Amino acid sequence: MERPLITHFDSPTSLQAGLLCRCPRCGEGKLFGGFLRLAKRCDRCGLDYGFADPADGPAFFVMTGVGILVIAVWAWAVIAWSPPLWAQFATVFPALLIGCLGTLRPVKAWLVAEQYIHNASEGGASSVQKR
Repeated sequence: MERPLITHFDSPTSLQAGLLCRCPRCGEGKLFGGFLRLAKRCDRCGLDYGFADPADGPAFFVMTGVGILVIAVWAWAVIAWSPPLWAQFATVFPALLIGCLGTLRPVKAWLVAEQYIHNASEGGASSVQKR
């Protein structure tokens, strides 16, 4: 059964929308139609997600942040305990994989919410000021 579209919006913050992976306008509708594929529009308020184009931003931020964190902990552990090489491989690779996959979806949702809140769009010749 389909629910009626929302007409009054109590918009969440971009962080709330990102962490919950919800629509940046109403905070209730689903943002994703797959693991990382955006839905065409919000199923609650009807917001068209055509404006959203986070491109490679989420992947860059996630790989950089998780990579720095995991490698810093790994380097400290190697100096402190000198674990065998097999133990390092058995912990570092899963930590990188789980960390990246676990944070990629909320970071992408957060960047979409930021695009919506700040009305961001691709730059073009009309957006350049002439001196």
